[in-house]
Amino acid sequence: MSAKVGNSRVVIRVAGWLLGVALPTGDALAQTAKDLVGTWGVASVTSEQGGTELEPYGSDPKGILMLDENGRYALMVLRPDLPKFASNDRTAGTPKENSAVVHGSIAHFGTYAVEGGDTLVFRIEASTFPNWNGAEQKRPFTLTGGKLEYTVPEASFGGTAQVVWTRAE
Repeated sequence: MSAKVGNSRVVIRVAGWLLGVALPTGDALAQTAKDLVGTWGVASVTSEQGGTELEPYGSDPKGILMLDENGRYALMVLRPDLPKFASNDRTAGTPKENSAVVHGSIAHFGTYAVEGGDTLVFRIEASTFPNWNGAEQKRPFTLTGGKLEYTVPEASFGGTAQVVWTRAE
């Protein structure tokens, strides 16, 4: 082996090592839709409305976000303390029961994409909040390890919302 080839290998190894040290890990780089594929559990939902921070789904919300490799998604978030219907018939709930469920839940599904490596785009086909049916929503996000965080610029309950998901194991 000539000295030139040997030196080239050393230079390549050193350059690779320097790039590995100098560049941030993949978590901090621009993301793609493939990076988000999987099942996520909701960790928290906080809302800011007129300077007041709220937890619209309680301090321990229940929820799931499923993002598949074909660009389809389904999302559901619920308060853990939703009341049972006394009638045992969801179509015969009292006004109070119905109100609690509407105020304490959101679900929607459709397609998704990632734009610019930091914006999650939901193209909502249908939602339990009908005003969102057919809407396209852009949500700035970060992905760090197994944690996905995004902002909902116009939350279904008013104001903005910060949503944190953790990757399901």
